[in-house]
Amino acid sequence: MQNSTFTLRSPMPVSAEELYAWHSRPLAFQRLQPPWERIEMKASQGAFGTDGFRMEFRTPILGPIKSTWLAEAYDFQPGKQFQDRQLKGPFAFWHHTHKFVADGPNSSFLEEDIEYRVPLGLLGRVFGGSLVRRKLATMFAYRHFLTASDLRRHNLYRDRPRLTIAITGSRGLVGSDLIPFLTAGGHRVVRLVSGQGGPPFDDGTRWVNWNPSRPLDPALLQGVDAVIHLAGDNVASGRWSAEKKRSIMESRTIPTRNLAMALAAMPVESRPKVLVSASAVGFYGNRGDEVLTEDSPAGSGFFPDVGKQWEEATNPARDVGVRTTNLRIGVVLSPRGGALGKQLPAFRAGVGAVLGSGKQWVPWITIGDLVGAIHHCLMHESITGPVNASAPEPVTNHTFTKVLGRVLHRPAFFWLPRVALKVMFGGIADDALLASMRTLPKKLLDTGFDFDHSELTSALKFLLGRA
Repeated sequence: MQNSTFTLRSPMPVSAEELYAWHSRPLAFQRLQPPWERIEMKASQGAFGTDGFRMEFRTPILGPIKSTWLAEAYDFQPGKQFQDRQLKGPFAFWHHTHKFVADGPNSSFLEEDIEYRVPLGLLGRVFGGSLVRRKLATMFAYRHFLTASDLRRHNLYRDRPRLTIAITGSRGLVGSDLIPFLTAGGHRVVRLVSGQGGPPFDDGTRWVNWNPSRPLDPALLQGVDAVIHLAGDNVASGRWSAEKKRSIMESRTIPTRNLAMALAAMPVESRPKVLVSASAVGFYGNRGDEVLTEDSPAGSGFFPDVGKQWEEATNPARDVGVRTTNLRIGVVLSPRGGALGKQLPAFRAGVGAVLGSGKQWVPWITIGDLVGAIHHCLMHESITGPVNASAPEPVTNHTFTKVLGRVLHRPAFFWLPRVALKVMFGGIADDALLASMRTLPKKLLDTGFDFDHSELTSALKFLLGRA
């Protein structure tokens, strides 16, 4: 049976040597996985650059059905290419050559050459061949775009030494994307994790246990250049109650204060130089059509109170000279979780709905641009204080609903009035779902940050594999 072939070649903003090095670093493979595919790394054996390096992962093949894929990489030629082949998996045959083609001192081409054969012989070719080719085209277009974007972001600071960065919330939605971005860029990561456990394979990071509700031993931060603090209770999980609101407040303020006090207690010569701490656009409260920048005052209500106390909890670090940034994060778009992940089942079923009047502004940002914004704040030494981490073109909930429906090719004509949302979700309906925050990322734009996606339609197509 004849094999099929697929090739994609794209320009990259770095040398062929650096392009190869990026692929060789810890978690680069995880970084490349499209968010709509839900590919799960299970184990690895050996090291990149040595023949016999193997990776085992679970990959979807049809709807909820998944298959184990065991791949072996070999023929490593630094700065030029490496190859991998399927030892076990869904294809009857798979062979993949990754080529890095020089095009000058600071540019190159990434070329993927794949030879494959779908299973079930002629039946597979007739009914699955075109589907497989479309999936490959979409997947590798995503991978090449992301590779070029990451390399561009890291290349801005190519003359700066790579950092050792301590991160909380590393297993959450944002942390899970951020850490592969950092490690593939050459940074070293220390995960501050609560509870037991570690990776099922060597992921190139160091895992350190901490109890967020108790004072942090400053010795755990020795040798760390920077701290990124993302941990906090999930706002959208569970029904709102007095206990839930207490948990939201304390899970943000207590760990943040403990972390900031540990930084303040360290000797000046060994103290991390920067703290990038999560906050939220909820700081502004429900503000209608008012345009909100970092200079806008806090609103009133539960979320603004959380935001103010959350940001104030970083003051012990700020007071001793640690450059401190409070990222006021908008609605993070990723099909892996968060608001978009929760909405997708209903929208795919054709029952997507406008919430309330639909006039409330949604300050959205893609997961990729948020990761880039965190890196920008980490590396750009002039950035301090609050930073709005949201796209420069916010939309109303009505617009968001209609755009998501169009991207998925599904109707989205339902409407959930405020009273229904209150019954379904409790207090979070007014404080989050119906609150209007028309934020603009003035500080990011003023300091030269480039968004990959500032327009909602292209952003959703990219994230959902519809581009």
